Formats: sequence, C-alpha cells, structure tokens
Amino acid sequence: MVCRLAVQLSTVRPRESPLSTSATALLLAASEAESGFHAPSIEDFFPPAFLFEGTPLEFNRIMLVRFIAAAALLLVFVLAAKRAKLVPGRFQVAVEFVLDFCRNSITYEVMGEKAGRKYVPLVTTIFCSILFFNLTGVIPFLNISGTGVIGLPIVFAVWVYVTYLAAGVGKFGVGGFLKNSLFPPGVPKVLYVLLTPVEFLQVFVLRPATLVIRLLANMIAGHLLLALCFAATSFFLLDADGFMKAFSVVTFAGGFAFTLLEIFVAVLQAYVFAILAALYINMSIEAEH
Repeated sequence: MVCRLAVQLSTVRPRESPLSTSATALLLAASEAESGFHAPSIEDFFPPAFLFEGTPLEFNRIMLVRFIAAAALLLVFVLAAKRAKLVPGRFQVAVEFVLDFCRNSITYEVMGEKAGRKYVPLVTTIFCSILFFNLTGVIPFLNISGTGVIGLPIVFAVWVYVTYLAAGVGKFGVGGFLKNSLFPPGVPKVLYVLLTPVEFLQVFVLRPATLVIRLLANMIAGHLLLALCFAATSFFLLDADGFMKAFSVVTFAGGFAFTLLEIFVAVLQAYVFAILAALYINMSIEAEH
C-alpha cells in the first residue's frame, strides 16, 4: 500500500512545496523500510553521538573506530619493540619490512639519505597511521574507515603543510622560500605575471587541499560500495522471493571483490599520502624545482 502511494506521488507532480516534498521523502523512506533494503548514504559518516553531543568533544562511532585503530597501531609497535630479537620471527620481520619500506622506498628514494634522515619518523608515522585508519573500513563490526570523515585527513595534511613551510623557511628564510617557490628559475620575467599566481595557489592551497580530498574521497567511495553490496546481499537473501534470492550470490561476490580492492586502496592511499609528503618537503628545501 505504501509502495503504491509513493509511486503515485512520484508520477503525479503538482506544484511542489516544502510540505509535499517532505511528505514524499517520508513515504519513500517508509517504502524502503517496508522492503527491508536500507541503502547506504553519506549519513553513515555522521552517526549519533555516544557522549558530549553537540560539543567539540562529541564522541561517536567514528571517534571510537579511530581510538581502536590508534590503540592497535600502538600495540603493534610496542609488542614489536619489546619482543625484538637478533633472529627475528615473522611478526618482527613484518614490522621491520614496513619500517624499511618507509625509510628506503619512500623517504630516501624521494629526498636522498642525507636530507631524508630527518624526516623518516614523520613519513613512517603518516604511512602507518593512515594505513591503520583506512583498514578499519574492512574490519567486521567497525566497517568504516577512520579517515572517512574530513577531520582526520585535515590533521595529517596540516601536519605535512606546516612541516613543508617550516623546512623551506628554515633553510632559505621567508624571502628566500617565497622567491624559490613563487618565481621558478630559468623563466622569462614577463611570464611571472602568469606563473606566480599559479605557483601561489599550488604551494599554499592546492597541495594541502589535494592531500585531503584524495584520501577522503577514496575512503568514502570504498565504504559506500561495500555497504551497498552487503546491504543488497542481506536484502536478496532474507527478504526477496523466489529466484531473486539467487542474486545474493552475485552481490556477495561483488562485496568480496570490493573488499579486496578496498584493502589495496587503503594501502595505496597511505603510500600516496606519505610519498607526496616526502615530495612536498623535498621541493621546499631544494634550491631549484
């Protein structure tokens, strides 16, 4: 009955008012609830608060996931440090592989050993932290990434941005850094009228913004894909009739495939963020770029 009424309202479109729009939305929501299918939405990233609702200290499911990821990260490295042996076991080998990867394949590869030695802790912390926060999106009962809300990506981007500016100013001074960043060498001076505004936007706006947007968009998209596949699986398996139940196999297979893809994306985005951090810092301390 509710479904038929919703369809009638969607086909007959009189002059809309806020009241009629709200009524239609309520009927469609009721239709969705009646069918048993609950499509994922952006509201998944804004769950109700457990504590301190409406305050800067609001604590909700996203914050809980972040605390769990941070605790897991600390636990891994504390255990690795306490159990370190001259002949490492598998756990120690895995941790040392990640540390070597961050040091040699990211920091030293981009910045060189001499300049990069100072920034190994920063790059390693960024890579490991983002990796753990990303992977919570595929862990059962957590099911959402800690970087899926913009606050945490902004924190990492600001950390890189401040380090980037501090490194450049520390080496060249304020004037030297601005000259090096905004006035590329080897370019006719007349072109600075066009290039300098572009360089300003790139250095002070686009670099930190793209760090945030790239990470955030990938985590949001991954969550919505996984939630859609497994919500559809639940609907087809439990609520659909007849041969429609067979579609649950297809959606479950899709969910499994997207889970593997999401693990890959979680690692890839941590790597991209870390290598861009190293690249931006290196650009700020190079005499020419």
